Amino acid sequence: MHMLYDSEAFAVVHILANAPAEGEAPADEGPQIPRHGFEIVDKRSGKEVYLDGSWAEMFQAQIVEWQRNSPSQEEVENTLEGYASLAQNPVVMH
Repeated sequence: MHMLYDSEAFAVVHILANAPAEGEAPADEGPQIPRHGFEIVDKRSGKEVYLDGSWAEMFQAQIVEWQRNSPSQEEVENTLEGYASLAQNPVVMH
């Protein structure tokens, strides 16, 4: 799990679901389909959305574009606002 963005309004975490924990050897359980995704938390509403599959691929492309162009915080948060509009799940602490 890697924190990619954290502001007063949003947090974005990259989750590598099948990656071994730090310092842990990879499990030898046969072939696995690598799964990863992004969790976007809208701190204002207290809701989150998890992007995986093609949604995660589109968001990854957006991140690559941000790395190339160094957008302003406003531009990043406008984009995150669009994804946050999909949020249905309340944030729950585990």
